[in-house]
Amino acid sequence: MSNMRERQLCIASLLVSLAWSAGATESSRKYAPQRRVDILHTKIDVTPDFLARSIAGVTDITFTPLLEPLHELVLDACDLEVEAIWSQRDISAWHAEDHQITVHFEKAIDPQERVTVHIRYRAEPKQGLYFRTPELGYRPENMHLFTQGEAHEARHWFPCYDYPNERFTSEVICRVPADMTVISNGRLVSEEVSNGLKVSHWHQEKPHVCYLIALTAGYFEKISLRHRDIPLGFYVPKSYQAVAANSFAGTADMMDYFEREIGVPYPWVKYDQIVVEDFVTGGMENTSATILTHRTLFTADCGRLRSSLSLVAHELAHQWFGDYVTCKDWTNLWLNEGFATFYENLYLGHRFGRDRFLYDLYRDAQRIFRQKADQLAIYHRTYNSESQQFDYRAYAKGGWVLHMLRSRLGEDLYRRCIRTYLERHALGTVETADLRSVIEDLSGQPYDQFFDQWVYYAGFPKLTLRYTWSQTEGLAKVSIKQTPSQDKGAITFRLPATLRFMIDGVAVDHEVVIEEAPQDVYVALDAKPEIVRFDPDFTLLAEIDFKKSKPMLYAQLAREQDVIGQFLALRALESHDDQTTIDHIKTQLNQAAFYGTRMAAANALQEIHNDRAYDALAASLEQPDERVRERVLVNLGEFYRDRSRIILLEQVEGESNPVVVTSCIRSLGRYHHADVDRLLIGSLDRPSFQNRIAEAAVAAMAKRGDPVFVTPLQQALRERHTEFTASGLGSALRTLGRLAGQLDEKGFIRDFLAGFVNDPRARVQAGAISGLGGLADPQAIAIVETFESTGRRRVDRAARDALEALRKETPIVAQEVVELRKRVTDLAEENKKLAERLDDFEQRLGAKEEAEEEAEEEAEEEEGTSD
Repeated sequence: MSNMRERQLCIASLLVSLAWSAGATESSRKYAPQRRVDILHTKIDVTPDFLARSIAGVTDITFTPLLEPLHELVLDACDLEVEAIWSQRDISAWHAEDHQITVHFEKAIDPQERVTVHIRYRAEPKQGLYFRTPELGYRPENMHLFTQGEAHEARHWFPCYDYPNERFTSEVICRVPADMTVISNGRLVSEEVSNGLKVSHWHQEKPHVCYLIALTAGYFEKISLRHRDIPLGFYVPKSYQAVAANSFAGTADMMDYFEREIGVPYPWVKYDQIVVEDFVTGGMENTSATILTHRTLFTADCGRLRSSLSLVAHELAHQWFGDYVTCKDWTNLWLNEGFATFYENLYLGHRFGRDRFLYDLYRDAQRIFRQKADQLAIYHRTYNSESQQFDYRAYAKGGWVLHMLRSRLGEDLYRRCIRTYLERHALGTVETADLRSVIEDLSGQPYDQFFDQWVYYAGFPKLTLRYTWSQTEGLAKVSIKQTPSQDKGAITFRLPATLRFMIDGVAVDHEVVIEEAPQDVYVALDAKPEIVRFDPDFTLLAEIDFKKSKPMLYAQLAREQDVIGQFLALRALESHDDQTTIDHIKTQLNQAAFYGTRMAAANALQEIHNDRAYDALAASLEQPDERVRERVLVNLGEFYRDRSRIILLEQVEGESNPVVVTSCIRSLGRYHHADVDRLLIGSLDRPSFQNRIAEAAVAAMAKRGDPVFVTPLQQALRERHTEFTASGLGSALRTLGRLAGQLDEKGFIRDFLAGFVNDPRARVQAGAISGLGGLADPQAIAIVETFESTGRRRVDRAARDALEALRKETPIVAQEVVELRKRVTDLAEENKKLAERLDDFEQRLGAKEEAEEEAEEEAEEEEGTSD
């Protein structure tokens, strides 16, 4: 081992120790920071430079101290080049560092004294504000920018107090070329052309939190509607104008429904929705100005297979839950996301019927049940990063908590509770105790146990039920056992529940309370029930193991008034492969009233996976609902049969619905056949909206893993790469590298991929780097090593993963070094600002300054080549 390698390993060891130490600190309980001032108003005046992808701005922050005199004001600000700071109060000094600005005043500012600080700065934001320009590969006619504040990105484009426990009014002034459109929060105060630039001035007159401040500017087309006196605007980049109405339809109906269901009028002066290209997430509920991803757009020929209703309803619900009232800290995030998820489901149920509402709840429950065993509570303070809170706990489980509350309280009392909760905390911040307090006040009942079980502790109940019938006694016996959860911080649940016995179509209900001990429930009945159901109204988030006879499951499956019972019966029947079972499932696939039941029946046949199940699927292609037809085709594709290949090929050639076409193309990826090869290669050049058919062909090629596609895929990317979306191009480059990894000669693909590694779009750059990682070419290591520490998380992660893959294929590096690098990388990824912590660590050890510098240099070198 060389001396250089010894030094690198020493630094690696130090980094490991440091990461453990820092991790222990970061894993401490997180609370909202203490506010020393009350921010009253923030005014942002910004001029973007689209060519340089930079901004010049002046931000004015008006505040008053809280409780005690203030000597210095500390603001969040990441990588802002501050040029000047001034105020009506004398400033003795100010300091602008990488992550904050500190302003020192000559004399302390007394509490309740109103002061404004003005900050002039420049920035080239890497987060918070994003450009979409021709230099980045976007169409000139679509050039625009957008912002994203949640969780803590606002500080990257203006100085601020960047945490949700502070609310203030705001103004945004933006200066852009005269033919551009500017959209922001609140009311458009004025718009005029000055010195060749359009100056748009927006004013948010009701207080909101920092991460909800939004700005979009660029070449947009607008659709205008109204709900009562509230203007509704829908903006899309110019090239998407023809499809804009498909996604916007339904907004007015949603707003009308939410106002009636919630009991509080829409709280803002207007509602805009702005579609931007390659948004960082699906949507963001900025106050009165929601930003949406371009991936939500679709053409009318997609039918019911594409819809923006879920996304639009979710973000609109946030205007009440998240904007009008906002979680105090990220531990209480479910008060934002759980509400938005639940009210999204309520709206879809209102629009399409109760079966759709139950279907969405069922799918959310299945997502929760699939989570790994070491679940965390919804209300969880020990996290390393705020992003860890944005998972199923805040969304699906949070929504289910509200559903259970609504089921227990009753719809009318629940509505009164939610209306009171909003009115009591209007334009304020909230925590879980606030919601519980309202419910207890209005219901007159304690809800501490409910919130303990479902919010403050982890997991969900897992129940085993068994049923027997005694004909001589006329008694039904149901044995119920709750399996203790292995989840961290989980408890045993106390569950009020209902048993339902169906006798000649008449329901007999029996109430039970499930607690820790196993219990036997005896119910006297007039006759043997055809169906026995636990929680028939689907009011409990519980994973149920309830073994039943096949005749009972057949009866349950046939009962269309109980769609959840049908889903559960289908899941249970998946383990039976006899002809009678298949016939019953096939009947539902072709006759069920609800499309979700038909789709579940198709899935059940695929799970049974024998010849008779296949024949039942193949005989069920004629469906009135395209969602079911697509599901049948996908399920047929899961059988490796030549007949499936022929059916899928025929569908691709004769189908008009582009979603069905792309699904069939993806399913064909498992077939090695000349006609499939021709189809996939031809699909690379087949025009489609957002190039989705070509993307499907790439996905099928990736599934096949056949290097025969290397040359046509490379040619398509060389000639048509501008027609791909950034994510689609990134996936194609990644696939190209992995396919070419099987070739003996890799140099021409390595060079081709290297041509994209400096693409300014992170998704494309990461895709090219991942492609190099899949190439299994040692000569790619030197290229990829230069991208380990770009500061772009997606790119850095792709580089680390690629290097790990490449070094596994390269015997010149010892295995233990590879493992150490991976270990260091995993820890480093959870701990930001490693270099700063390294300084602190070494200072605590009392190392000399020269030794510190040398160690830091070598640590940076190691981080840049061996993560």
